Amino acid sequence: MIYFDNAATTLPKPREVIEAVAQAMCSMGNAGRGAHTATLGASRIIYDTREKLAHFFGAESPKQIAFTSNSTEALNTALKGILNPGNHVVTTVLEHNSVLRPLYELEKTGVELTFVGCDEKGMVRYEEIGEAIRENTRAIVCTHASNLTGNLLDIRRIGELARAHGLLFIVDASQTAGVFPIDVRDMKIDILCFTGHKGLMGPQGTGGMYVREGLSVRPLKTGGSGVQTYSREHPKEMPTALEAGTLNGHGIAGLGAAVELLEAAGLDKIRAYEQELMRLFYEGVKEIPGVRVYGDFSQKERCAIVALNIGDYDSAEVSDELLVTYGIATRAGGHCAPLMHKALGTVEQGAVRFSFSWHNTKEEVETAVRAIRELAEN
Repeated sequence: MIYFDNAATTLPKPREVIEAVAQAMCSMGNAGRGAHTATLGASRIIYDTREKLAHFFGAESPKQIAFTSNSTEALNTALKGILNPGNHVVTTVLEHNSVLRPLYELEKTGVELTFVGCDEKGMVRYEEIGEAIRENTRAIVCTHASNLTGNLLDIRRIGELARAHGLLFIVDASQTAGVFPIDVRDMKIDILCFTGHKGLMGPQGTGGMYVREGLSVRPLKTGGSGVQTYSREHPKEMPTALEAGTLNGHGIAGLGAAVELLEAAGLDKIRAYEQELMRLFYEGVKEIPGVRVYGDFSQKERCAIVALNIGDYDSAEVSDELLVTYGIATRAGGHCAPLMHKALGTVEQGAVRFSFSWHNTKEEVETAVRAIRELAEN
């Protein structure tokens, strides 16, 4: 199988990640729940990964990194932990349902929402972000890159706008963490939500959030923490404040190995190769009669994603044909991005998404181009 569904989860996982998980499963106790060798070893591995991620994202200290099971949990924690009835939030039509659905829930409680639109290529209209700010605006929430088109947002620009207006800035880095450099302090990010199983190359069931020092977020869940056992309230100190219950230590061990591998390989090198594969595919399919490609490819850098349709064919039908006839795995349908599909006019048809990683080859890309050409001709 030729795997071009890396925006959903990267495959295969690096050998170093697999080995780290396997070793942890043979030796790891429950971190923070005792003082014996197994639990102390688990605590060290988890702290080491926390430290690596803090350095990776430019955080003030490791304690500002809290682990979650994925971006969705991190985003739910962030949004439900800082927004109150009467607050206003500015977001965009590029967002994934992991942002939209929590916001819709909060809207029912009295939180007000404004959705900033995009142009015909799916690029956010930056001027509308500033125009949407009101007296009761509490935060700007946006994705770093669209999981459908691959369009990259200028996070630093938005962060500076938020800081200038005294607003909180929450970023969904699901598609960019591990590929694009992110410096939370330089980009004026107050909360960064990320998953471990995509660009970071870690196991599924891992992820986390950076919370700016001094910012308090209400926990999504409370319970066992390993400390302050006799208190009726959950600890308020980071990262324990947002980490109730047993962490996915085995997965975190794998995530730590993945971050170490990425830093050794170099993000610039990884990103350049993925961009090369994406451009090779785009140039090969963009002029094929009947093929429509979505997104702004005039961007110097963007996510290694190409979404397309062939004529009026349902995207699921095309994706199935790619798999059955050519052995090519893609993602079809709505991609959990309903407002983006509405903006592009693809609600009924969906789109076929190709997403590339540094494990793919140019030969695989050329095979995919030939497959699209043959399907379009037939």
